[in-house]
Amino acid sequence: MVGTPLADYFRKVNDRLPEEAERVLLALVDQGSMNKEELSLTAKVKRAVLDHVVMQLYALGLVEVSTEGKSKICSLTRLGDEFLNLIKEAG
Repeated sequence: MVGTPLADYFRKVNDRLPEEAERVLLALVDQGSMNKEELSLTAKVKRAVLDHVVMQLYALGLVEVSTEGKSKICSLTRLGDEFLNLIKEAG
């Protein structure tokens, strides 16, 4: 199967991301935006690992992080949604 340059890039990115990254993205799809504490519990990812994963996803443009009071709120971006759809299709 010949993919687009973006699809090929996403496949390579997915190979390099830790396994927790997909759980974080799926939690954001299922539950919507949430703070890091909720995201840690929902995605079943330890908080120390979550911070690292969120920063990777943020750097890739797959997750947006905003501040509300003292909380950091994580949200899935449109690119993040497209990334999830592609890796689901890839199996």
